[in-house]
Amino acid sequence: MAISLYDATVAGYLQTLGAVSGFLAKGAAHCEATGTDPADLVATRIHPDMYPLAFQIWSVQHHSLHAIEACTTGVFTPPSPLPEMTYADLQKVIADTREALAALTPEAVNALEGRDVVFKLGNVEMPFTAEGFLLSFSVPNFHFHATTAYDILRGQGVKLGKRDYMGAIRMKR
Repeated sequence: MAISLYDATVAGYLQTLGAVSGFLAKGAAHCEATGTDPADLVATRIHPDMYPLAFQIWSVQHHSLHAIEACTTGVFTPPSPLPEMTYADLQKVIADTREALAALTPEAVNALEGRDVVFKLGNVEMPFTAEGFLLSFSVPNFHFHATTAYDILRGQGVKLGKRDYMGAIRMKR
């Protein structure tokens, strides 16, 4: 059985984005139950030299929706500067990303195979095919940032487990 580009990217993005939505909801419930200010979670980092939760969520969007868009335009750049965001804003970023990705058809995503994509970082340009970019760069970055967001919340006492990260698994029907 061959696996399509859509199945290897968008289907997985949607699964993990569903999980991110779920663990952000648990984070909000944790704040309400414990009297924690959600703004504190937005600014929380695992380590002083790592970016906060807000950046992790911003990057989850960037390495999923914007990565697919880059395969259409042919250019991927680092994310735009992080705007001020509330905890509710982070939840909306994930909801909007899920909605936009869910609207993509397998045919449209699969048609991106073989297209040229250049990652531009300052004066550096890294050439890829769409599938090489998505599978070797975008998907690993997406999971890194989703995992880091999970770890930040878990480290702040939000009751999360492995199943919260896995989301709705795609079982045989």
